[in-house]
Amino acid sequence: MSNEQKAIKATYFSIIGNTILSILKWLTGYFGNSYALIADAIESTTDIFSSILVLFGIKYSNIPADKNHPYGHGRIEPLITFLVVVFLVTSASIIAHDSIQNIGTPHELPKPYTLLVLGAIIIWKEISYRFVMQKSKETKSSSLKADAWHHRSDAITSLAAFVGISIALFLGKGYESADDWAALLASGFIFYNSYLIFRPALGEIMDEHQHHELLDSIKILSKNVEGVIDIEKCYARKIGMKFYIDLHLTVDGTISVKEGHDISHALKDYLKNEMPEIADILIHIEPNQ
Repeated sequence: MSNEQKAIKATYFSIIGNTILSILKWLTGYFGNSYALIADAIESTTDIFSSILVLFGIKYSNIPADKNHPYGHGRIEPLITFLVVVFLVTSASIIAHDSIQNIGTPHELPKPYTLLVLGAIIIWKEISYRFVMQKSKETKSSSLKADAWHHRSDAITSLAAFVGISIALFLGKGYESADDWAALLASGFIFYNSYLIFRPALGEIMDEHQHHELLDSIKILSKNVEGVIDIEKCYARKIGMKFYIDLHLTVDGTISVKEGHDISHALKDYLKNEMPEIADILIHIEPNQ
């Protein structure tokens, strides 16, 4: 199965899971008198739309390169990630605003059965986070990583709701607002996670030097190709799920141009075979002094 197929399957998993959970949270929060659970439902609802955006981004990023886009369409991925962050920040703002309003508004204690629902949700969302995050690492997809963090954010808001409802139920009348304070705390976690998602995507757009393990592997593997003396410089830019490499290859200064050309092609073919995540390599030949 290709990386693209893995990413698409993981995204469908997110969409279906978030749809089921958002319905469950809305119903349980409404009938169980829990604003923290309703706040959780708000985030899960935005997760559905953000996952649909991620699906679009992954499919669009895999459109082949053309005359106007010689490097392909992979830059759509970090742009989609930015939109996902907007969804997260928007949902966190709504939760914070409404929870502050509800803190000063008298209301009933949450129903005890909301804790059972939340316990199951927390376990499922953490499983979902680990599954989607694993797929994002396998596919090198930044938007899929953002989608995974949505699951973790959901688990955090559900955990906060669980704690808030537990306090309200245990301490009883007069502590109903513990549920709302939990929702407010959860919004803070969502804001923080939004930054954690946004920062790497920004680095990807700016071609930030952040692929150290990949470059180290290239330098080590290059020594296996006959005629390669050293890799003087090596840079990588990530576009979608693929990497484009620029490197300076040092060869014997006494060989012919054709021999140097053959070595560079052998190196390019070898690296692309060993590292399928590499889309293309531009090699500059340097003579060994």
